Amino acid sequence: MATRMNVRKFVQFEEQVHAESGLPVSPPLTRVVVGAVAPNPLAGTPAPTDLTPLVELSEQLGVELTTRALDRIGDPAAIRAYGKAALIGTGGDPEHGAALIHPRLGMAMRATLRRGRMLIPGNAKIGTAGGSIDVLVGPLDQGWDLDAMDTITVAVPDAPRPDELLLLVGYTTGARPNARSKGPDQAEVDALVASFD
Repeated sequence: MATRMNVRKFVQFEEQVHAESGLPVSPPLTRVVVGAVAPNPLAGTPAPTDLTPLVELSEQLGVELTTRALDRIGDPAAIRAYGKAALIGTGGDPEHGAALIHPRLGMAMRATLRRGRMLIPGNAKIGTAGGSIDVLVGPLDQGWDLDAMDTITVAVPDAPRPDELLLLVGYTTGARPNARSKGPDQAEVDALVASFD
């Protein structure tokens, strides 16, 4: 039986960066993070091996949160990077966060966007209401699009309570402002790895 989605509230964070370090950002960079605060169905129970209720909840929320993010961003083609995070209340277990962000959340995000070939960065931890968490974002379609890698720090003043969870998805429309830290490309990494033989 599917886990019922029982959300206390949805939250969203949005910013449009027009300038950074005295330099214009053109086009402006949009960062959007959407989250859900919900009861943790496994809070207070001794480390269960069956994490299915959290996996099912993440699938449902992945669609809902991505749909809400698209309401802010518009065209999915405008998205360059994505990420996910979970902050688990102190009545939970670190593996509750992993169950939310690793098994199926990414597939729900991709199905809603109808794109996204690359691994989705994820972050999960135990925290208290008002605690911050970094939503790490990485490129959707080009693995070595290093300029798309970014971090969005968020906090919800009254969440998560000890028996709650905060699940977040994040999207950006461009590179970090004034990105100029060029790293290696795939060919350079492949050549280095080949040299190990």
